[in-house]
Parts: sequence; C-alpha cells; structure tokens
Amino acid sequence: MPRKRHTAEPIIGLLRQAEVELAQGRTVGEICRELGVSEASFYRWRSE
Repeated sequence: MPRKRHTAEPIIGLLRQAEVELAQGRTVGEICRELGVSEASFYRWRSE
C-alpha cells in the first residue's frame, strides 16, 4: 500500500488556512495551487 503524503494534522491545518483565504475572496484553484494539492484532494479532505 502506498504511503500517504499528508497526515491528518497537516491536512487540518491546510484546511483552516484555506477557509481563511476563501473568506478573503480567493478562489479554490488559487488556494490549491499554493498548497500544492489538487482540487479533488481539497474537496475530498473537506468532506471527511
């Protein structure tokens, strides 16, 4: 089984940072590029 790149604690931190930036009017695409993750990963993390 492949090793996961991100663990739960960093994911939570990235999602909190992303929520702040979304509230400031940035787009999901911009945020994902900055964080280095795909939009699919971002939305999957949010749903979990």
